[in-house]
Amino acid sequence: MATEQHWPSVVVPTPAHSSLADCLTYTSPDALAPGTLVRVPLGKRDLLGVVWECPTQPPADLACEQARAVSSVLSGISPLNAEWRELVLFAAQYYQRALGEVALAALPPQLRDLQPDQWQRRLKKAAKPAQAEADLPNEDTTAPALSTEQVAALAALATATQPVLLFGSTGSGKTEVYLQAAHKVLAADPLAQVLVMVPEINLTPQLQQRFTHRFARLYGAAAVVALHSGMTPAQRLTSWLAAHTGAARIVLGTRMAVLASLPHLRLIVVDEEHDPSYKSQDGARHSARDLAVYRARLVTRHGANCQVVLGSATPSLESWHAATAGRYLRLDMASRVGGGALPALRLLNMAQQPKGTVLAPALLAALIERAQRGEQALLLLNRRGYAPVLACHACGWKSQCPSCSAFRVFHKIDRTLRCHHCGLTERVPRACPECGNLDIAPVGKGTEQLEEQVTALLSGQQRPDGQPLRVARMDADSTRTKGSLEAQLERMHSGEVDVLVGTQMVAKGHDFRRITLVAALNADAALFASDYRAPERMFSLLMQAGGRAGRDAALSSGAELWVQTWHPTHSLFTALKKHDFPAFAAQQLEEREAAQLPPFVYQALLRAEARTQEAAQAFLAAAREAARALEGAEHLTLFPPVPMAMQRVANVERAQMLLESTSRPALQHVLTHWHTALTACRALPEAKGLIRWAIDVDPLAI
Repeated sequence: MATEQHWPSVVVPTPAHSSLADCLTYTSPDALAPGTLVRVPLGKRDLLGVVWECPTQPPADLACEQARAVSSVLSGISPLNAEWRELVLFAAQYYQRALGEVALAALPPQLRDLQPDQWQRRLKKAAKPAQAEADLPNEDTTAPALSTEQVAALAALATATQPVLLFGSTGSGKTEVYLQAAHKVLAADPLAQVLVMVPEINLTPQLQQRFTHRFARLYGAAAVVALHSGMTPAQRLTSWLAAHTGAARIVLGTRMAVLASLPHLRLIVVDEEHDPSYKSQDGARHSARDLAVYRARLVTRHGANCQVVLGSATPSLESWHAATAGRYLRLDMASRVGGGALPALRLLNMAQQPKGTVLAPALLAALIERAQRGEQALLLLNRRGYAPVLACHACGWKSQCPSCSAFRVFHKIDRTLRCHHCGLTERVPRACPECGNLDIAPVGKGTEQLEEQVTALLSGQQRPDGQPLRVARMDADSTRTKGSLEAQLERMHSGEVDVLVGTQMVAKGHDFRRITLVAALNADAALFASDYRAPERMFSLLMQAGGRAGRDAALSSGAELWVQTWHPTHSLFTALKKHDFPAFAAQQLEEREAAQLPPFVYQALLRAEARTQEAAQAFLAAAREAARALEGAEHLTLFPPVPMAMQRVANVERAQMLLESTSRPALQHVLTHWHTALTACRALPEAKGLIRWAIDVDPLAI
């Protein structure tokens, strides 16, 4: 009797915008469950794929003799469930990417690369005994007493049937609410899993420490795992497998974790939900925050209740608007734990300061006073390097990157000029490359220069123990090596550092108990920017940075946020002084509604990269005309193509075209039916030199 043949449809990582279908048909003598991981041939390569369905009859349009057989099945790993597959399908469709691109990118790189024999060895290696009890924390893991607001928030969470926006001021104890909510969910269901997301890798270690401290004795040390791109491929695979098998009860991760396989997911927490880092800027360009909201709804639709909590002291205007409209439940926590006061705002008018002032005299005196009392201060300057430009004042030469529309940044520590866009790095020239002038000088200020200048200004000042004051810097350069971030955080927590100079990476999420003064030194950049989101980001950054001060209730009465500005009467500072985010949000939303900007309209960008700007814009112009001919285009506004703000990166010219609509379905309809026309536009003679194109749905930067 003939063996029954099966014809599995397999999702593979097909090239972006290729003519290959989302699912390719293969043959298999065995029935393969949807979600099964297999290796299949594609061209001359053998790739990992995901079985999407497995019919017993081939598609009507398939030439059966051309179908190739599945190479192997990854045994020892259960299929990816229907909820995960539906989430990936939605992400691919909404963000206009190939299904295989999204599905396979959601899997650990090592899983995609391992051959069957390597996979079997990996499985054997993974089967090792759990961590010994002696390695678990010995100290008391009892939860602290809750404030009235925390109790009310947890009670509301327990009965909420819609996404929850936890609007809590800095220091109000949002993390404790996350911990207690997770405890309730895990205690109620022996299989339940919790996903806690943070915007950046540097926030993961301290959060993981708190969750491990609280839950390790209850569920084992292996029950809490991290998942982010800073881990090695082997570590990512281990964490992913722990989540997929259910061994990990709590997964802490960055935006990539939203697509992890969590078969028993019952709670999703998105901490600092306003942060733009949750929006990917490459690949599928997905918003992890928005996908978290969709995933919770999806899990519930599949029959298991799943709650999503979006937490922030400065929510995104999209989430705030959704709460105002009643789509989200807003829970307010306005008071700091322990009754501590929020930092007072002090504005320093730079027009009244001596010329060339780095730190206003009053601010310098306040730094010294705090340090001599054993307190700490944070200086915020959101620009790394020594100076953004190196220039010759004799001939006008500047350290322009030859490959980008940007200047190379001067890094004094290693005497290099470094482009932060394409990575080009060169030694600082001894003299001006154009006129030979030896007197080339830095223009502007970065964190390296600020650290140097503050160290000089504080020279001779002493700590309470008689030691000289210590200044440290924390930015992407100083935390590049392995373990450096943890070491710097430990120095801050131990009180070894008196003044910390840092970029925005230190302005959110960190619980530095001794900081009583925060100063923002370049706060004017966003006040008059062309980007309509700039004021929202600046207000959020200043509120979050100020929130690092006075987190210890005993020191909070003197906590201050100092801002050096040339525009002290700006409305942003008026709201900031009162810690009045609702008033600021109301004013911003009113302006956006009048100007018809998100969240009152929906946008998408078509971006093109080419050898010449003319080719990029020619492709976009043809794409615009093609979009006008599509059904439903009358509901869209199609703007003409323009160069991107950063026009050239790595010798590639970049341009973009904006699509806008008051109807999300209308925009999605046009985007979905646009792909065939875009492929045709790429072949046009005037678009010769086009390298790639991509659609960015709900863009954060235009």
